Amino acid sequence: MKRALPVVIIGIVLVASIAAFVVFSRKRGGGETNTTFVAGTPQVQSTTNPTSAPPEASPTSTVGLTKPNVKISSPVVLDEYGDYQCPPCGILYPMLKQIESEYGSQLKIVFHHFPLAKIHKNAMTAARAAEAARNQGKFWQMHDRLYRNQDAWKDLDDPRPTFIGYAREFGMNADRFTRDMDSAEVEQRITSDMERGAAAGVTGTPTVFIEGHMLRYEATNLDGMRKGINFMLERKAVS
Repeated sequence: MKRALPVVIIGIVLVASIAAFVVFSRKRGGGETNTTFVAGTPQVQSTTNPTSAPPEASPTSTVGLTKPNVKISSPVVLDEYGDYQCPPCGILYPMLKQIESEYGSQLKIVFHHFPLAKIHKNAMTAARAAEAARNQGKFWQMHDRLYRNQDAWKDLDDPRPTFIGYAREFGMNADRFTRDMDSAEVEQRITSDMERGAAAGVTGTPTVFIEGHMLRYEATNLDGMRKGINFMLERKAVS
């Protein structure tokens, strides 16, 4: 038994060495660790249907930050679930405007309501204001004003007069806007967004999906969005 012991030890060491080599080789060959997209989460409904998960990419690296020079048949879709009173959403807002200007027709941004009414008292009213503005073709104007002026209305006891004032500034019919804010149609749109988001795994705001893949919270920034968009651009490239 004593004579066999060194042989057993050598065998264990050899197996461990081989295993370590295999793991190391896979890491080198497989690229960086993924912290850009959330793996294994339900996918939000989008205009495309990706068939496989994106590759792994580190948020600290510069890989994927250069926009690929490719032709695509349809734009990459970025879905945001947001709350107009949410401070992190307010911080993300100018980043999304920058991303939109950088990618132009290669990117389509879709906003979905996910007001956290239990902690943001005016979030639901703001969502209603945005949807009421949509009925008069002014959704994005109201959307932008709500985020840019977030500090001006977030703590008001009643933000409605402020929102009606915005509507007047945009040339909307104020009476119709006021009625629409309280309409069942507007309420249903917001509820549908929230239900869709919950089904896709949204639990807080802002939550961003790129082509149906949820972006990790720590990667929800300019670099993380660029990496995700660039990867999907390459996936959608046509010859």
